Amino acid sequence: MLFGLLQAGTAAAAAKVNEINMSPGATEVGQRIFDLHMTIFWICVIIGVLVFGVMFYSIYYHRKSRGVTPATFHESTKVEIAWTVVPFFILIGMAVPATSTLLEIYDFEDAEMDVLITGYQWKWKYEYLNESGENVAFFSNLRTPQGEIYNTEDKGEHYLLEVDEPLVIPVDTKVRFLVTANDVIHAWWVPELAVKKDAIPGFINETWTHASEEGVYRGQCAELCGKDHGFMPIVVNVVSKEEYASWLSEKQAEAAEIKKLMAQTFSMDELMERGKAVYDRSCAACHGASGEGGLGNAIAGSPIATGDLAGHLEVGINGVPGTAMQAFGGQLNDVDMAAVITYQRNAFGNNMGDTVQPIDVFNHKKG
Repeated sequence: MLFGLLQAGTAAAAAKVNEINMSPGATEVGQRIFDLHMTIFWICVIIGVLVFGVMFYSIYYHRKSRGVTPATFHESTKVEIAWTVVPFFILIGMAVPATSTLLEIYDFEDAEMDVLITGYQWKWKYEYLNESGENVAFFSNLRTPQGEIYNTEDKGEHYLLEVDEPLVIPVDTKVRFLVTANDVIHAWWVPELAVKKDAIPGFINETWTHASEEGVYRGQCAELCGKDHGFMPIVVNVVSKEEYASWLSEKQAEAAEIKKLMAQTFSMDELMERGKAVYDRSCAACHGASGEGGLGNAIAGSPIATGDLAGHLEVGINGVPGTAMQAFGGQLNDVDMAAVITYQRNAFGNNMGDTVQPIDVFNHKKG
């Protein structure tokens, strides 16, 4: 009876409560978590009012100045039984809905699609595991301009919560997420989708969501993962099933096109144009928009960028252990890697005059 009344009161006030409270989100599980939270909260409020009410009543009406004589008993079997049995039944009443909600949270069965999520310092990789077609994989990077971060421009509405490639999932579909990490521990957290799961290197954790409303849902890495922990946001676009099918078809076509490009030979101009786009997206934040350096070493006049080509490929593909220079061999496809290496060797005054083709990257990876 009490549980039903509290549920009804919670639902009626939810729109106002979530302005200062946790949000029910856009999933049935999120709504159940919110309802459970509010139910337990009001049970605790009722217990608190009763306990403190009795305590303050006793302090006031049984104070020494009123001439009250304190009781002399040291123990009472009835009282002992009462304050053992009553809390027991209260805890059982709280445990039943909590257990039911937990069982639903950890029910990974009957998922209609799977997405592998890998945390990197500091970005996310999404891979759609498709049994009937080609897998689609891409990285999702922070899109907030450097000017906003360094306070040379006004901050936008979604400051530090915008990405170049959002995760896209269909509405009214149970999506299972397989969460892991490439380097350190991260945590994939989107509150409105009722999802928060640690991404641990060498382990794959499972979680899921079933969004009932289309929209854009934002989250962040929720595990301190290094100096740029605050710069790896999460954006999930929940779209109609028709729009999702169209988006997936386009992504699969892009993947097929990349495979064709892998076998081609590109001109210097083509590599430089593509390389600049890759550099601006993946390198400029550390090495500077003009190759002047910053968090990372300068590219302009760099002994790597103006030195042996094999050494440059090695740094780009495998990174530099013990430094902030990541291994980009798994983050960039061979076409983009060839383009950005070519760009670095011929931009910013380096003018080496050589080009790198996708086959060169492929051969270097193979050793």
